[in-house]
Amino acid sequence: MSRLVVISNRIADPRKPASGGLAVAVGQALEASGGLWFGWSGKIVEDGTPGEGDLHLQTAGNVQLATVDLSREDHDSYYLGYSNGVLWPVFHYRLDLADFDAGYIGGYRRVNHMFARKLANLLQPDDVIWVHDYHLMPLAAELRAMGCRQRMGFFLHIPLPPPLILAAVPEHDWLVRTLFAYDLVGLQSDADVAHFSRYVGTETSADILGEHEFRAFGKTLQVQAFPIGIDVDEFQALGQGRESQEMYAQMKGEYSRRRLLLGVERMDYSKGLPQRLKTFRHLLQTYPENVGSATLIQIAAPSRESVDAYAALRQELESLCGAINGNFGELDWMPVRYIHRNVARKRLPGLYRAASVALVTPLRDGMNLVAKEFVVAQDPDDPGVLVLSRFAGAAEQLAEALMVNPYDIARTAETIQRALQMPLDERQRRHQSLLTRVREQDVHWWRERFLNALANVPAP
Repeated sequence: MSRLVVISNRIADPRKPASGGLAVAVGQALEASGGLWFGWSGKIVEDGTPGEGDLHLQTAGNVQLATVDLSREDHDSYYLGYSNGVLWPVFHYRLDLADFDAGYIGGYRRVNHMFARKLANLLQPDDVIWVHDYHLMPLAAELRAMGCRQRMGFFLHIPLPPPLILAAVPEHDWLVRTLFAYDLVGLQSDADVAHFSRYVGTETSADILGEHEFRAFGKTLQVQAFPIGIDVDEFQALGQGRESQEMYAQMKGEYSRRRLLLGVERMDYSKGLPQRLKTFRHLLQTYPENVGSATLIQIAAPSRESVDAYAALRQELESLCGAINGNFGELDWMPVRYIHRNVARKRLPGLYRAASVALVTPLRDGMNLVAKEFVVAQDPDDPGVLVLSRFAGAAEQLAEALMVNPYDIARTAETIQRALQMPLDERQRRHQSLLTRVREQDVHWWRERFLNALANVPAP
């Protein structure tokens, strides 16, 4: 049996409870094959030499964990600069927030080269290599240049933008060319695959050999959609835990006379938080029966607070929340409860279950697992309603949600009103269909589909 090697910017100990989809997905596969997980250690060496970092090895059961330190210069150019200052905003269609500093791409290339150099010595000839996310797109090209011939796959967890937006990335042609060093590239949605096909067709003159097969630069590449899921059994078990049950009882007790609307995400400009608050304000203005009876709980966990765009977003959210509460609030009711901190994952199922409506309305998202967690947490006899942005990757799978365009404030408010008034039998029908699909297409299904597809890619 071939050993699985996973490479990601950050790694997790597979022996510990995992909160992220990637950690849950690959942990079991790594344990099964006695695998290797490689990535950044999280440590920044202030006076370190760029392109050099200490390699740390440890074992977790039968999994080897390998991590590399980053110098301050490498961290600021590779991670903050190119990965999160260029690729993240551009891939989420926010060209206005991208920082196209010419020096960042040098650090991005340098760190990917260093990772490849450190990793190459740990590889075995029959390893299967699975690289994750936008930080490490060129890693296979670096490994190939060092003589590595193992089977390699790549999965992009964030959206792939349309060709004209992708073309705004400095050296975008080089970046996409490096993907052809992989045997298989996985994207979150069919829309992302269509964007890739259009890009290579117009920018590289690639030969499109089939629906998922492309040939350019003397290489053939398979590109398919593999929508990531959640661990349904694990999340349902969390919902039966003490912390979740206590949260549910607390919310039902405090809001026995209210209808709860819920938003849960990281503080990020891709999540559409200002638009959501403006929509809720419009809901109260247009449908006054919700005044005093509907409460929005918005959790926006801290994220990259040192970045100016995030500081400005937080200020805008706090201003909107204050204005809504000031204009509509009463002595015994505040329309918005805004929480800018993390909520323990063990408590989330209870919070989801207490909500009448979940607002999952990003401006752009690769997938969005909150939507799937909300579905799994519901009481099937009295389920809440999922209001979902059409711009989330999850929209391709969760067709029974109420779809909205988060930029259209009035129509989204109208849809939320529909959700609040939806009859029980319709809520039950929609929830049953959603739950069936989320369970069938869970995180293990995602992992197995990708690894099986990688194993079946024809040899070059």
